[in-house]
Amino acid sequence: MASFDRLLEQALANGPDEPIDSGIQAPKWQFLCRAADRGRLLLHGSGDPAISRFEPRQPNDSSEFGNRRAVFAAGDGLWPMYYAILDRDHHPMSLINGCARLDNGSERLGEPHYYFSISARALKQQPWRPGTVYLLPADTFELQPRMRVGDVSVQPAQWASPVPVTPVAKLAVQPEDFPFLDQIRGHDDERVRTRAATDPDGFPWHAEA
Repeated sequence: MASFDRLLEQALANGPDEPIDSGIQAPKWQFLCRAADRGRLLLHGSGDPAISRFEPRQPNDSSEFGNRRAVFAAGDGLWPMYYAILDRDHHPMSLINGCARLDNGSERLGEPHYYFSISARALKQQPWRPGTVYLLPADTFELQPRMRVGDVSVQPAQWASPVPVTPVAKLAVQPEDFPFLDQIRGHDDERVRTRAATDPDGFPWHAEA
């Protein structure tokens, strides 16, 4: 972690025009998780390696918090890698995904839980690409409120900024850098739409979930 911290401080000093050294002597996801855990930075994954300013956009999201015009980022190092490596330009797909920590009754939230799924027809094409994870200052972002799922309090890792955001650093990633690549699931778009319309709170809307 000391090595990661030194590398991160150097990257912040260099600025986003100079990508973080790809010769990290550890899995890149570990470095990104360390960057997120420090609390002053949020992460955003993209296939575009040359974004100098993120502008608020209106997504099509099933949640009230996610269905707003904003710049979205994650307080987690792994979740943005999923977005960075998905080639949605050449493989149309829908996404079902999430990252959240559970309140286990202690002072600290539990370890993060992840869910990754894309359209089954796209998954068959192995729609991966090189991508970039951007590090963003957290100043203008708001954290998605906690939710109740049964008797459990769940803290999503999603943040939103209503104003443009300028990245402070970036790291190139490859599909093989994403440790859950072989655990991305496939779903039937029409079935998911039907289940989501019937039960909006039934994430992730897989029959066996």
